[in-house]
Amino acid sequence: MGLKRWLPPQAIGVLTFAGMFVVLMFWAGLLILPAAIVKLLVPLPALTRQLDRWIAWCAGYGWVGGNQQVFQLLHGRRENLQVNGALDPSRSWMIVCNHQSWADILILFDVMYGRTPFPRFFLKRELIWIPLVGFVCWALDMPFMKRNSAAAIAKNPDLRNQDLETTRGFCEKFKRRPIAVVNFVEGTRYTPEKAQAKGSPYRHLLRPKSGGFSFTLNAMGEQFAGLIDVTIVYLPTGNTRSKLWSWLCGEQNAAYVQVDVKPLPAELLGGNYQDDEAFRERFQAWVNDLWTDKDAVIDRTLVKDWVPLVASSG
Repeated sequence: MGLKRWLPPQAIGVLTFAGMFVVLMFWAGLLILPAAIVKLLVPLPALTRQLDRWIAWCAGYGWVGGNQQVFQLLHGRRENLQVNGALDPSRSWMIVCNHQSWADILILFDVMYGRTPFPRFFLKRELIWIPLVGFVCWALDMPFMKRNSAAAIAKNPDLRNQDLETTRGFCEKFKRRPIAVVNFVEGTRYTPEKAQAKGSPYRHLLRPKSGGFSFTLNAMGEQFAGLIDVTIVYLPTGNTRSKLWSWLCGEQNAAYVQVDVKPLPAELLGGNYQDDEAFRERFQAWVNDLWTDKDAVIDRTLVKDWVPLVASSG
């Protein structure tokens, strides 16, 4: 059960944040940051390869492992994790997951620890300016994507290809070493308001966006051992606080996480999503089927007699 058995949720939330901050400062501030500065200032290929290994080890085993110890001390062990299929940390994987909260990222790091290589995320470009975190993410070769508006693309059609070029460079770098690539296919965090505004056909998900997903599979598909389909279902928190704060307070250990290891369809690994309409329709239909199944998993899970958490953590 962890220390949450004896302490109120607010205290657990503060201690969890403080513990994670200490772990971040040690591994990222003291060990990764100096290596990242050398990587930036001395871009020699042989040196960069050695620094990349060191940075990935510090992040994957040091930072994530340290966070796990904080979670287990304060929260206890995760209660509802179901992994369907075999995973291998020495192989590359494509990970897709529904997206509801910043806590999704921390949960994915926790769940994939020791099961896959260190996960890399497609991040919004604005996040690179977060002190320390943005620079460390750059050092870890996480791709930063610029989400151009429809109006901006209409004025300058070349902007449509910016994210694809970023994805191309990212895929090229990791063709020769194991990687777990995380794609939040919805493109943004789910809320009922966004779902309604975007006309989502799903009860608990936004409509998936498949262009970048398809491009990554096209560039690296043969390297991936398979698809890891992750579904996260949080306990209801009411409208008084965020899922992230609820998770920090140790209230989400009974949240349901389902991991399904699936094969990647060979016929969808090589195709021109942009220009081949028939291929684009086949690929989108496959992703839509994944999302229909995921929506059903969430639906079945929410049928459980989950009482909304009391708004005691502010």
